[in-house]
Amino acid sequence: MKRIEAIIKPFKLEEVKDALAEVGIEGMTVVEVKGFGRQKGHTEIYRGSEYTVDFLPKIKIELVLTDDKLDAAVAAIVKSAKTGKIGDGKVFVSNVEQAIRIRTEEQGDRAI
Repeated sequence: MKRIEAIIKPFKLEEVKDALAEVGIEGMTVVEVKGFGRQKGHTEIYRGSEYTVDFLPKIKIELVLTDDKLDAAVAAIVKSAKTGKIGDGKVFVSNVEQAIRIRTEEQGDRAI
């Protein structure tokens, strides 16, 4: 089993969700987060004063899936989240040791 964590721009969430549904991914967790990378935020002017916005709003998508769905899911996320501009985000893939569905106590791939 694999865990995908993807950090994307907020306005790309629906496109990513639809792309994942097309490749058969049904469940995910979505969290609103703030952060920055190479873009280092930006400056804005409010009531005549300039200030720096260091942390930009992003969306973090987390999903756990079987190994055979990994490549299709990563490709769907990258293709649908890409704008070609700085700040498009990142995708992280890691191993999952165990999964347990609380309601039925199913374990492993059956719990997903």
